[in-house]
Amino acid sequence: MSANQLIHAMSSHRGLVRRGNEDACSACAEAGAFVVCDGMGGAAAGEVASQLAAETFLSHLRLSRNEDSANANGNGNGNGHHALTPQERLCTAILAANQAVYQHSRQSSKFSGMGTTLVAMLAPVADVAASVWLAHVGDSRCYRLRYGHLQQLTHDHSLVEEQLRAGQITPAQAAISPMRNLITRAIGSRPSVEPEIQRHHLQPRDLYLLASDGLTHDVADSEIESILTAIPSPATPADLSQACEALIAAANRNGGHDNTTVLLAALVSD
Repeated sequence: MSANQLIHAMSSHRGLVRRGNEDACSACAEAGAFVVCDGMGGAAAGEVASQLAAETFLSHLRLSRNEDSANANGNGNGNGHHALTPQERLCTAILAANQAVYQHSRQSSKFSGMGTTLVAMLAPVADVAASVWLAHVGDSRCYRLRYGHLQQLTHDHSLVEEQLRAGQITPAQAAISPMRNLITRAIGSRPSVEPEIQRHHLQPRDLYLLASDGLTHDVADSEIESILTAIPSPATPADLSQACEALIAAANRNGGHDNTTVLLAALVSD
């Protein structure tokens, strides 16, 4: 067994204002894959989009992992294809999720215009002590807590983020902008999508947070950091689960204006 392993926990809540929950979260621990989606669209379309994207994304990651394992063991189909890199696996899975949601949106007028954000983490089990790969589309975020410091690793694909980075508005103005929900990329809104993918080196006791904007709009980074630094080290799955509930409670305490979904993954020693 590896000297290190990833443990995780996740939770989702509809909040105090919305009638339904259009967020989705899922994990495939054996593949080291984790995903959070925040759907959009009329009626139940957002819920369908987020669930379909998350399921398709993980299904393709499992498939590519199984194919790579079969080829490595000499049980492949002999087509000579090289094993996919983590970046290629992430990109392929996201493009598959995009196609699934886009095609579904064209089947009925009630699904027209539906889409979803997606933020994902892939930590290949064989490489768990070395690297983690992140991918996102939209404004769902990934944060990392390292040595007690919280860092936002993803940049929102949103109009407000573009204005902020161009120096057109201040962070304080961005936080209250009426346009902060306008995203510039989404899964399923177009036939193709360009995910943003990045690689980071894992370090012992790193803690990663995937979250929908229900958390980040209602809870300041400083409060998120305070909740995460209170997690015991080394952490257990129960500790992570308790922290997930604390994050959701904070969002609801601050208004619960949107669905809130959080997923925590931590690197711990056996």
